[in-house]
Amino acid sequence: MNSNHGGRLFSTGIVVFAISIGALLFGRDTPAEATRSLSTIAETIRIEDSKGVSVAVRLPVRRLVVLTSDALEIVRALGAVDFVVGVYSDIEKNPLFWPTLKDRPKVGSWKAINYERVVELHPDAVLCYAQRPGREMEKKLEPFGIQVIRLDFFRIERLAKEIETLGRILEREKRAGALSAWYRRHLHHQRDMLKTITACPRVYIEGDSNYHTAGPGSGGNDMCLLAGGCNLAAKLSIPYPEVSPEWVVTGDPDVIVKITTRSICDSCYSMTERTPLKNISDRLMARPAWRHIGAVKKGRVHVIANEIWTGPRAIIGTSYLVKWFYPELSTEFDPEALHREYLESFQGIRHQGIYVYPE
Repeated sequence: MNSNHGGRLFSTGIVVFAISIGALLFGRDTPAEATRSLSTIAETIRIEDSKGVSVAVRLPVRRLVVLTSDALEIVRALGAVDFVVGVYSDIEKNPLFWPTLKDRPKVGSWKAINYERVVELHPDAVLCYAQRPGREMEKKLEPFGIQVIRLDFFRIERLAKEIETLGRILEREKRAGALSAWYRRHLHHQRDMLKTITACPRVYIEGDSNYHTAGPGSGGNDMCLLAGGCNLAAKLSIPYPEVSPEWVVTGDPDVIVKITTRSICDSCYSMTERTPLKNISDRLMARPAWRHIGAVKKGRVHVIANEIWTGPRAIIGTSYLVKWFYPELSTEFDPEALHREYLESFQGIRHQGIYVYPE
């Protein structure tokens, strides 16, 4: 989004240009409603998006398309589900977690957005990741008066600030303040408990795909460091590198953390037994030469659900990491109670599901 876009008074010529662009993009006339906000601007505020770019946002934002589950969790926590007019298509895979939102109109995903469908929904804004979709999104949507707001909600160190930013945009500052204060309180508790730690365990993190790990700049690296771990991949050059089996064995991690693969567990919220997660752990420990790794020898191989790995629930994930990295501190952390509080107090749904193995 261009920083000088908000607050501009659009002339008739600009509106005509927008209509022409719409015809080129979609092969039909632009709906008249798509340009309705151009002449009804009530207020413009400036925010900092997740790339650190200062952008202007026109208020009010009352019709919202949300492309990511991370952003949708925060929208729900702020009590703004009535603003949501379109959602990412994969929401259908997790109907129990999204009982009131699963049937909203689908617009594809941040990987493959259906721009024509977005325009048909006449949103005031689209909420997406900082990096994806690319900047072509602004070029295709801004001529229709549709704003693109890029907030990630998956980097734990930035989460509280991003929540407060969305609170300003949706005019839900009070709820945003309560949620951000909750995050900061628990982050402070974790940091405070780790102040006296002098030696950290070596940790290998493996994502959905085999031998894809979490390097610098990734949410997983942030979580590992916050929990007091020494990430084996912290000094690699990219956020999500692929490593070799030999690299892991040579690194000899003290703890191994595997993120659930989506082919096994689309939604751990609906899971009722640990067998799928145990199977992942068993396959890891059966890998050739892994029997020589310290983490495997000592049974310190852990599986954790996507839902609490990065994203709005990363604080729950880091609580589990602290328990795994420092068993002597286990009495200071109750990740399950923390998760229950988050789901029931901020998401308005009951606590259920299985998220880690071993328990």
